[in-house]
Amino acid sequence: MSTNQFVTSKPKLSIIQLPDQGMTKKDFIDDFKQYYIHLLGRDERCRSPFYAGEALSLAIRDRLMERWKITHHTYKNNDCKRVFYLSMEFLMGRTLSNAMLNLGVSDVATQAMYDLGIDIEELIDSEPDAGLGNGGLGRLAACFIDSCATLQLPAIGYGLRYEYGMFTQTISNGEQLEKPDHWLRHGNVWEIERLEYSHRIKFGGYSRIQEDASGRQQFCWMDTHDVLAVPFDTPVPGYRNGTVNSLRLWKAVATEEFNFDEFNAGDYPEAVAAKTTAENITMVLYPNDANENGKELRLRQQYFLASASLQDVTTHWASLHGEDFCHFAEKSCFQLNDTHPCIAIAELMRLLMDVHSLTWDAAWAITRSTMAYTNHTLLPEALEKWPVKMMQRLLPRLMDIIFEINARFLTEVSMRWPGDSERLRRMSIIEEGPQQQVRMAYLAIVGSFSVNGVAALHSRLLQQDLFRDFHELWPHKFNNKTNGVTPRRWLAACNPELASLLTETIGDSWITDLSQLKKLEPYAEDAQFRQRWRDLKKAAKQRLIDFKKQQHNIDLNVDALFDVQVKRIHEYKRQLLNVLHVIYLYNRIKKGDTENWLARCVLIGGKAAPGYRMAKKIIKLIKNVAQVINSDPEIGAKLALIFLPDYRVSAMEKICPGADLSEQISTAGKEASGTGNMKFMMNGALTIGTLDGANIEIREEVGDENFFLFGLTEEQIATRRDHYDPVAIINQDDELQQVIYLLESGHFNQFEPGIFDDILVSIKSPHDPWMTIADFRSFVDAQKRVEDAYQDKDRWTKMSILNCANSGKFSTDRTITEYNRDIWKLKPQPVKPK
Repeated sequence: MSTNQFVTSKPKLSIIQLPDQGMTKKDFIDDFKQYYIHLLGRDERCRSPFYAGEALSLAIRDRLMERWKITHHTYKNNDCKRVFYLSMEFLMGRTLSNAMLNLGVSDVATQAMYDLGIDIEELIDSEPDAGLGNGGLGRLAACFIDSCATLQLPAIGYGLRYEYGMFTQTISNGEQLEKPDHWLRHGNVWEIERLEYSHRIKFGGYSRIQEDASGRQQFCWMDTHDVLAVPFDTPVPGYRNGTVNSLRLWKAVATEEFNFDEFNAGDYPEAVAAKTTAENITMVLYPNDANENGKELRLRQQYFLASASLQDVTTHWASLHGEDFCHFAEKSCFQLNDTHPCIAIAELMRLLMDVHSLTWDAAWAITRSTMAYTNHTLLPEALEKWPVKMMQRLLPRLMDIIFEINARFLTEVSMRWPGDSERLRRMSIIEEGPQQQVRMAYLAIVGSFSVNGVAALHSRLLQQDLFRDFHELWPHKFNNKTNGVTPRRWLAACNPELASLLTETIGDSWITDLSQLKKLEPYAEDAQFRQRWRDLKKAAKQRLIDFKKQQHNIDLNVDALFDVQVKRIHEYKRQLLNVLHVIYLYNRIKKGDTENWLARCVLIGGKAAPGYRMAKKIIKLIKNVAQVINSDPEIGAKLALIFLPDYRVSAMEKICPGADLSEQISTAGKEASGTGNMKFMMNGALTIGTLDGANIEIREEVGDENFFLFGLTEEQIATRRDHYDPVAIINQDDELQQVIYLLESGHFNQFEPGIFDDILVSIKSPHDPWMTIADFRSFVDAQKRVEDAYQDKDRWTKMSILNCANSGKFSTDRTITEYNRDIWKLKPQPVKPK
């Protein structure tokens, strides 16, 4: 027998077959040591929790990996329909604690670390936030993909792998300073680079018509400057069900590292210029678009995301089905998370026609059957528009397609409303003017089969106001999908003490069916249960105090009302109204009006966009007012104002369990939904708010008696706008007059004269779109009702329990179930373990 014969006769071992990974404490200890010592090269002298956190994360990831592969093969073998969720933001936060929870190993991993003398909380806190989002939009995307995995829906998230996420906010002399958030400085243990699925993205050049071998005319995009999109995949585990979906984030890299000829010639900067230009695309989350370069970079980012993701999907389809796209729409759905990725509509047309040789009609039928658009804003200025000239320069082939889409669309409009030139002008995707602009939201509506808002009021206002013409043309396209948040992260993981009480009381099915919390209602009448609830809330408040002591050298009263407003700093969110109330309280104390006083700690946190001057002034005002109040011995423990710097997902996980009062005080008709309001409600905080966004539905669920309502309604604001006179309101309200006087006199800026003049001019202007002064008295009265309720401990605790008990509607599991029922129509795919 020859040597070769002997070798081939040996049984073959599978290259991917591994022993089952254990889930015992010993298994985790062994794997932890293996990674800590051999892979990371650490020993007992290393005191950094970061490396221990890396080792534990690798052990957890190993256990996700097998489930991830099985999930992938399940979807492939079942040839199931999938949804592709395109979002410019995925505000994932930290992964370790959520992965342990969903995998069902939190207790055993904690005990394993304890036996090794390691505090697992230190490891969790050592993980940097994946700050790939700006606020609610990105956090919603993260909650959505969590719920998709928990509901076992075949979904993949597509986003960008920003090298620098949302900036780190520091405060110097009361002013916001932005520092780079290099969250990838030490790599990302949770991601896997998939070079084999890279795609080439085109920019620039020109388009022209050519004839192929059969004489068919075809558009070609020529002389382009290309960039490679390299995918990095992150596992997204469902809750203890074996399903692990994927989040695929794209990194931009140059097609060639550098120009070797230029390098040899000594022109070193030019040699690497292409690499630098390419990598800029995914360098920073939301570059400042106050200048032309910033605008162009944002457009590049949006197209890069859309093209890479759609190429990924269509290439995979072609690998399985060849060039037959007849059933593509039956098996695929793209959900566009806000207006940012809506260039995907034109890009899908380009790929189907130019790459896969479909006719216009066939490509358009597929596009309009697969694209679904979620709108997240009622602010017209937030609906993106791109200059036609910029798009012709950067994306000439896409601009050709958009012009053609618009021409065909306007023909359809004119057939419905003959001779209505004004309506044609209003509805055109191309906005005429000194500089032609592409209205991206209009492109999204025209090219989608579904258009949804994210709260009942928001969806109604989209249909009646912002997109009224389109609703009249296609009423069947429009629907509402009220937002939610995942109860795994925002209750089970961030508030384990309360979660344990809930499970002990009503069982654990609430974790995947939040409507089960309704069973808590009878316990609001149980005095012993109320006392346990109060004890848990007090302990959560103390943990929040301890967390904030790392940044603030101030003692907070744990028995005070913790009054919290944390969200992006924006005029419509009205942090200013909150500050005016704080000044009102301060003024009462200084005047000696303190009978039956309720101690209150007001916590405000959030980041201002780097180019948003007024928002930065608001932060400065908060800090200055806080400095005066917190340093005044006469105020003492009666009132404290704290600005929480660098607000982010991991901070919210500490904040929301300790909040008593949730401030949701935006101008009615301006907030699309809000999700912070849901997180606070879920953790037993009571809401003070306007009839705006999801506040309306929160109030409906919990009842008016358990919600502190104030302010003008959206209809009242519209009626009042033409004769709004804030100065007259101030003159008729003595207490408001005193608040404004303190601001105008420079009491909070004695050594910085005039620094708040812009704020004063804004709120006193009859053209103030946020109508802050109009709601002041109503807000103060509602806050008095808050004080009365809080001073009755039993009443407040009952209200707190009932808020938690009625938060079931606001789970993303319910939201995603509705998306799937009405839009996606996917079949859940149970995953069978090996």
